[in-house]
Parts: sequence; structure tokens; C-alpha cells
Amino acid sequence: MIVSGTAALVTGAASGLGRATAQALAAKGAKVALLDINAEAAQAAAHDLGGFGAACDVADPASVAAALEAAAAVHGPARILVNCAGIGVAKRVLGRDGPMSLDDFEKVIRVNLLGTFNMIRLATAAMAALAPLDDGERGVVVSTASVAAFEGQIGQAAYAASKGGVVAMTLPIARELAAFGIRLNTIAPGLFLTPLLQGLPEDAQSSLARAIPFPQRLGRPEEFAALAVHMVENAFLNGETVRLDGALRMQPK
Repeated sequence: MIVSGTAALVTGAASGLGRATAQALAAKGAKVALLDINAEAAQAAAHDLGGFGAACDVADPASVAAALEAAAAVHGPARILVNCAGIGVAKRVLGRDGPMSLDDFEKVIRVNLLGTFNMIRLATAAMAALAPLDDGERGVVVSTASVAAFEGQIGQAAYAASKGGVVAMTLPIARELAAFGIRLNTIAPGLFLTPLLQGLPEDAQSSLARAIPFPQRLGRPEEFAALAVHMVENAFLNGETVRLDGALRMQPK
């Protein structure tokens, strides 16, 4: 997929991995719609990048449909979707106050897994209706999982389950979308210097970085973005989940 001149959608685009990805796509000439549950932040980020910003609750079909319609009105139909929206709740199944709230577990699944699926199903429905490009391709999707999908830590039951679901559905959805000329891949990032980790003291950040074999530092959002862009551009990369973690393997805690 040629990025330049192509309409792209990025969720969770107001900050962190999503914003870095939106910036990388825009730098390549894409017409980027930055979608985020925080409408004001999405619009501010879009202003900085020369894109379009809109509110979007990825798990709400009506909200997604409205965001896709608004983005298409500005940039035309999108052929690129990058799913970066996500949340995390660090809670033990059996904590000091008793069992983990089912609502807490359900919220993480709703945003991270159902939200990713909701974006895929609605965005690719529009892509499938487009005329194929010269190579037969109609669209590309990149989703975000986590190394927690493989080595979830204590307190990450909900998060690991949600990201494990994103990994598990990558291949079957890619196989299904192949009939429409749409590719789908997933990135499983390790420890990245996102706003959440940036808020930690420097010694805490250094401690986390020491667990990474090489390079012994936290990942940079632009490195995630570079892989996302490569997945869009490399036409033979399909149905794959790629770890981006510096050879990190998470310990129990």
C-alpha cells in the first residue's frame, strides 16, 4: 500500500503510540484522521499534524460509524486503519478487598478487544466496497496487542486476556479479509515510553529498562510507528503478530 495520498484512520491518536503513528503516516503524505475518545485532544493533535480529529469510542458502534463518516467526508474513504486505542487496569483476581470487580474486567475487554474488533469490522466493510488498487489491494489494518498476551504478569488478567484476544483473532480475520484484498497484522509492543511510563520517576523507568536485553531502554513511540508504517507498505506481510520488545520476556511481577 502506498501511504502518500491515502486516507488513514488511527485510533487512540491523541497521545502515545497512536499519536506517533499518526505523525509517521502524515510525514509519509497520508491524509490522517486522528480518532480518540478525548475529542479536544484528538483535534489538538490533528491541528499539529495537519490532519482531521474526531471523538470516537471504539467500542460504541454508533460513535465509530459517526467518526468514520466524518473522516470520509474530509479525506475520502480510508484504506488504512491503525488500532492504538486501549486501556489497562492492574488488579489482582483476588485482592486485599476481595475478588476483582467483574465490571473492571469487562471494561478492559470492551475497549481493548471488542473495540478493536468493532473498528475492524466497520472500517473494513467500507474498504471492501472500494475499487482495488493495481495490485488488487483494497486496504490494510494494523492492530495493537502487547507482550502481555504471551507473558501476562500478576494483576494483568484482564489486560492479558484482551490483548491475547487481539492476537488470536489476527490470523482468522486476515484469512477472511484476503478475499477482499485487505491485509491485517498486529504489533505486540513491550515496554514503551508512553505517557503512562513517562509519569514514573526516572529510577523506576531505569529499573524497567534493565529488564530489556537489548537495547536496554524503553521503546520509543516512533519505533512502534515505524513498524506500523512498514506493515502498511509491505504487501506480503499479512496475518502476522510481530513482537516489538527488545527480546523482553516478562516475569511474573
